[in-house]
Amino acid sequence: MTMILGISAYYHDSAAALIQDGNILAAAQEERFSRKKHDARFPRHAIAYCLREAGIGLAEVDEVVFYDKPLVKFERLLETYLSHAPRGLRSFIAAMPVWLKEKLYLKSTLKKELSALGNCKPRLLFAEHHQSHAASAFFPSPFESAAVLCLDGVGEWATTTAWIGEGNRLQALWEIDFPHSLGLLYSAFTYYTGFKVNSGEYKLMGLAPYGQPRYVATILENIIDLKDDGTFRLNMDYFNYCTGLTMTHSRFDKLFGGKPRKPESPLTQKEMDIAASIQSVTEEVVLRLAKTLHRETGKDYLCLAGGVALNCVANGRILREGPFKDIWIQPAAGDAGGALGAALSVWHQHHDGSRSVKGSDSMHGSYLGPSFGRDQIRAELDALGAQYEELDDERLIGRVAEWLEGESVVGWFQGRMEFGPRALGGRSIIGDPRSPKMQSVMNLKIKYRESFRPFAPSVLAERVGDYFELDRPSPYMLIVAPVKEDLRLPTSEEHKFGIDQLHVLRSKLQAITHVDFSARVQTVHEQTNPRYYALLKAFERRTGCAVLVNTSFNVRGEPIVCQPADAFRCFMRTEMDYLVVENFLMTKSAQAKWEKDEAWMKEFELD
Repeated sequence: MTMILGISAYYHDSAAALIQDGNILAAAQEERFSRKKHDARFPRHAIAYCLREAGIGLAEVDEVVFYDKPLVKFERLLETYLSHAPRGLRSFIAAMPVWLKEKLYLKSTLKKELSALGNCKPRLLFAEHHQSHAASAFFPSPFESAAVLCLDGVGEWATTTAWIGEGNRLQALWEIDFPHSLGLLYSAFTYYTGFKVNSGEYKLMGLAPYGQPRYVATILENIIDLKDDGTFRLNMDYFNYCTGLTMTHSRFDKLFGGKPRKPESPLTQKEMDIAASIQSVTEEVVLRLAKTLHRETGKDYLCLAGGVALNCVANGRILREGPFKDIWIQPAAGDAGGALGAALSVWHQHHDGSRSVKGSDSMHGSYLGPSFGRDQIRAELDALGAQYEELDDERLIGRVAEWLEGESVVGWFQGRMEFGPRALGGRSIIGDPRSPKMQSVMNLKIKYRESFRPFAPSVLAERVGDYFELDRPSPYMLIVAPVKEDLRLPTSEEHKFGIDQLHVLRSKLQAITHVDFSARVQTVHEQTNPRYYALLKAFERRTGCAVLVNTSFNVRGEPIVCQPADAFRCFMRTEMDYLVVENFLMTKSAQAKWEKDEAWMKEFELD
């Protein structure tokens, strides 16, 4: 049997993934173990977990493959940077961004890190960045044949690539190269509106429905030259990411009438309109590219990966308005998923390993992280002084359904941890979607995050069409769909603008209905998550509603919880009512008073 370990690291969201003869055994991001959000360091803890899950040591790994290539097309990169950098080599090196500097020493750094894990030396291979993305999108997909589109900030050189996947092979078609990048364009607007690059893009997408796309013409006339086929070029006069310390240039500020918003300062209608505008432009680029790829390949199906593929609003438009019969998005579409793609690429492309398509994807619901047994859970909870009771499944699920019906907020920790940025019922905070107060309570008292941010629904897969304009599975919360008309409430919003729209009752499922009547849907399947499915069924029996609010089990600025101890600490530091860790139930009122860590709380306070 061939064991292949894939690694992504050194840019953001480092991760490890382990496959055996093409079958995915384990995958996890380093941040979940280190507790450092978007940890980019060498994923030593994630690697240790993957090996432990398989019951092997590093000596039994046949090959280690990195998701990026050192110095690929480096001469072209040098030409680009020299054209923007100040004269002189020292100034040039100082101006290089971190992601490029690290390529200078990548191979030796990896060998040193691997040696520190053990005396053995597995064969070290490298896949190209977008090859890793494409492999992560196509090889685990449920399609025998498909077009593949990858969009991100930047790999070695490419920022957008198109591929054809057939059986166990991928063929590159064309690419758009740095510095012309849809991902970096979106990140530039993330920066300008006062959010953090590489983590605040979700906020920008969530803010967009509060605004009007008043700046679309400004963007298209000045910043991006968009062709009918979706290909594009950016006007680099407005950007600073090639050589500077910021994303945008002073010309960008002048074009939009002021300097970037300061983080945590009040949001204005301007930021909302800018968010709506760049979201509209992004959707148009992606939709045009998808149509072009369909026309060029004639394929019925499309696979997506790269950071831009996490833009679930754009994905929803491809599904509704695009020419493909269906689409599939890698649940860890960003750099973390590159670890898995790199490993799969070596198995299928390098070893000509077989690939079996059985009508469903091979991601195991993306539940690829660690799980915890009864003894370890008890030990961790006892060490923290937790007060708990242990119940069998039937009584536990009935009790939790009752709590949810009473508008309580529950931390739900069970099974294997999810791989990727979305909580899918393994490490989730859940609530009643019918509650008018649930969004505000969860945002301000549980997550300690901005009040405008929407929450996602988990829905029984067989009932998704009863609640949303969606006729197919969406297991990874990567497709936005409209809430059904018959669930919407009549609204009068003539005098409601910006954040004021948040307080308008608009749906019978108020907590998961965004201001534009959309929702980021997760369908729950009995085959991949039987316990979460059983909870939804129990809630449906009590209330007639087959939907729950589902948000990730963390607070703003902190990674999703991994271990039982992480879950209990988060539970005690927030205003969650109950915590469930496998069969252990905890009530907040039964716990000894915790002295809140003021430094920890200060980090997550909102204005």
